[in-house]
Amino acid sequence: MKTIKKPWIKIKETIDNKDYDLINKLQQKCIKADQTELKLELNYKLGVQPENSNGSSIKYINEFMYFEGQEIIGYIGIGSFGGSDAPIEVNGMVHPEYRRQGVFKKLSELVIGEWKRRNSGSMLLLSDRNSESGQKFIQRTGAQYKNSEYEMYLKEDNFEQLERKLYGITFRKATNADAVEVARQNKVYFNHEYEDSKNMLDDNKPDSILAEEETIIATEDMMLPEEEEKRGMTIYLAEKDEQIIGKVHLQLISGVGGIYGLGVLPEYRGKGFGRAILVMAIEKLREANASEIMLQVAAENNNALRLYKSCGFIETSTMDYYEIKA
Repeated sequence: MKTIKKPWIKIKETIDNKDYDLINKLQQKCIKADQTELKLELNYKLGVQPENSNGSSIKYINEFMYFEGQEIIGYIGIGSFGGSDAPIEVNGMVHPEYRRQGVFKKLSELVIGEWKRRNSGSMLLLSDRNSESGQKFIQRTGAQYKNSEYEMYLKEDNFEQLERKLYGITFRKATNADAVEVARQNKVYFNHEYEDSKNMLDDNKPDSILAEEETIIATEDMMLPEEEEKRGMTIYLAEKDEQIIGKVHLQLISGVGGIYGLGVLPEYRGKGFGRAILVMAIEKLREANASEIMLQVAAENNNALRLYKSCGFIETSTMDYYEIKA
């Protein structure tokens, strides 16, 4: 173990390329030493612009970096997905040679202070199931187990054996005008907090004004597809006979293709459409030269888990989520 002699902490709203490189190198050291996974969402965060781009003030502190001299030895990041009402997600790490010196404790105190300052509902603490230190730390916080998520990778030879039935389904790239639809589907599939913008509108106004107001409400605090694409995540709406039946989010980073947010609307289920959307998603990532393809699925989502396994995906790690309520 190395002794910390020149500690200092850097806090930021977003990360830049230099931060990314430092944090990612630390991440690789921790993964190799611990043989566990982390969910830091660094690639996604790199594309996020600060609320105040002129740098005059910070609205939210999301990045907490602990340094020993010029070497980063600890990091905790806050992720906020699904709007201001959704829980914040927290995951972090400490350099294997600098542990048991209070680094993670200090960073976590700062994170909890930021969470309380935001008054943003609950906080989710994430830990690989096989991370002994991570699980023990979370137990000490008093957080309650909420759910688990499997990370799965595609085994190519299994996929090659799949029968290709697409049922006339097509993909359409979502635009910002589809923000309400994307949010609605997220609520259906993942129970994300979402207030239907139609309930916030005055029905006595003309349709043209209602449509404009709905768009404004949607874009204020929802996932904007065109902005997500700038950060590397492309959202596709799945359509059949010109009707939206589901969606999927695709990402390609360093040769690894990711499939997220896949779902089929309830009225279209049981017809093989989910499998068709998955096959199309895999083919799109292959066309983009993805060397590996992965996805994440809630452990309790048995239907999705069976689908992914039947299409050649195998479980590689399990991420546990624990919740602290305000």
